[in-house]
Amino acid sequence: MSPPPRRDLPWYVAPLPEWLEDVALRWAWGIVAVNLAGTAFGFWYYRVQFAATPLVAWPVVPDSPVATLFIALSLAAYKLDVDADWLHALAFFGCIKLGLWTPFVQLFVNGQGQLWWAMYWFLVLSHLAMALEAFVIHRYARFSVGAVAVAVAWYGFNDAVDYFLSVAGGPHHTLLRAELGPAGVDHSLAAHDLAAAAAVALTLLATFLALATRVKALDLVD
Repeated sequence: MSPPPRRDLPWYVAPLPEWLEDVALRWAWGIVAVNLAGTAFGFWYYRVQFAATPLVAWPVVPDSPVATLFIALSLAAYKLDVDADWLHALAFFGCIKLGLWTPFVQLFVNGQGQLWWAMYWFLVLSHLAMALEAFVIHRYARFSVGAVAVAVAWYGFNDAVDYFLSVAGGPHHTLLRAELGPAGVDHSLAAHDLAAAAAVALTLLATFLALATRVKALDLVD
């Protein structure tokens, strides 16, 4: 299966070189396997937070593993020629958002602290790789208005229950080491606000990039 032709899109929605996009799409099944392994690792990584979270809130806790699951399913749908534009939009949003949010939080909010240095840099670099994956999706996704609406709804809801609403014992954002104190987790610290601001800003960025990709692609057709 040859990769679909690359459209002449602006650099800010298609920043990767064409040859790299082609390699990723030709080796998509390998990338699917890597992301599924990352999903499994991520669920294991969240095991302590799962144990302290009501079952009903579990879907909004493991943000990064869910994002890697979305991109794995999106690439699989592409390879199997399944029409799932809503899934492609979710994958794009997830990879942009968590691929950039986690490095920001690790580098500028949490710091390395007592975390093993190899794990620290694994988290930073593996999530940056997720952000790069997002910019392959434009080759096969349409980013229809309905699909983008699904992604905005999911990640907007996620932002709300992660940082702003007390639902089922929330907030339910990824545990921030910078929030931990002698009395436990303190959501009143500046670390919480920084993480929340980054999450909302990245949801907005993903929305802009998805819709800009659609608009620019339609301009090429006119």
